[in-house]
Amino acid sequence: MYNGARIAAVVPAYKEERMIGQVIETMPDYVDHIVIVDDCSPDNTSAAVRAMSDSRVELIRHDVNQGVGGAIITGHRKAMELGADVNVVMAGDAQMDPAYLPDLLEKVVDDGYGFAKANRFFSAGSFSGMPKYRIFGNILLSFMTKLASGYWHLFDPQNGYTAVRTEILQRLPLDSISKRYSFENDMLLNLNILQVPAIDVPIPAVYGDEVSSIRLSKVVPELLHMLGTGFWKRIWYRYVLWSFSPVALMLFLGMALFGVGTVISIWVCFQILSSTVATAATVMLAALPLMLGTQLLISALQLDIQASPSAPSLPHIRNHGRTMR
Repeated sequence: MYNGARIAAVVPAYKEERMIGQVIETMPDYVDHIVIVDDCSPDNTSAAVRAMSDSRVELIRHDVNQGVGGAIITGHRKAMELGADVNVVMAGDAQMDPAYLPDLLEKVVDDGYGFAKANRFFSAGSFSGMPKYRIFGNILLSFMTKLASGYWHLFDPQNGYTAVRTEILQRLPLDSISKRYSFENDMLLNLNILQVPAIDVPIPAVYGDEVSSIRLSKVVPELLHMLGTGFWKRIWYRYVLWSFSPVALMLFLGMALFGVGTVISIWVCFQILSSTVATAATVMLAALPLMLGTQLLISALQLDIQASPSAPSLPHIRNHGRTMR
């Protein structure tokens, strides 16, 4: 236990025959359960797990590969069955240093957050040695995830080193969350819809002998599609269906005005190209909707940023009125 809370480590594993033993050996003593999900690995990952003598280990093997998100969801379900109060996700490649696990748990168990996530890029020096295209890609993906998820204060969305309360997982639609590499981004979207307070924790990554199975040609389109549809899903639930908000009004009206202004501007440009002199009234007819639409969109963005669930609001886990085992 950690400060009276029962902790389960969920470890998705695919082709981790070499590293999974190190993950188990270095797992801190205060972790009550280690749920390892072998996502139909073609190697001897499961055999390597069975060779360990740690009684905390629960091994699950998928008959069909479901992706990293599917493995994590399976692990979360099993950890909840075991009675965990907090689930932490740690990779099966020993890339996540367990020495920093208390930093995550403190935020969730003691400080009132429902979700805590590691952030590898907590200082300018964190990008040292990283290729420029990867720096650009991480910054762009982080901004897109901020816009889609509404967690404007979070960065490094692909970081899977996380801690979440069981009570939050019980409210999430786990069956509908993406099961592939966009799992972390989709998780943030669904957490924001529920207005779960979340926080970034500065934790450096550990790079070792991990084996990457990421194919960018598949991951990038999946991410873009999920973020696009997820943005409108979040807007619908948070600002329209559950409580019609000025954010929705400004967003929809701003988009309509901006669209009208764009169409009129294109028409005016064609008129000018055909040697027709554009009058001041014609120019204003195009400019006014563009200016009003832009201002409304900026105002909607500002309100959305202010609504980001960043303040801790949950009680200490020991105050939930149930007996810890």
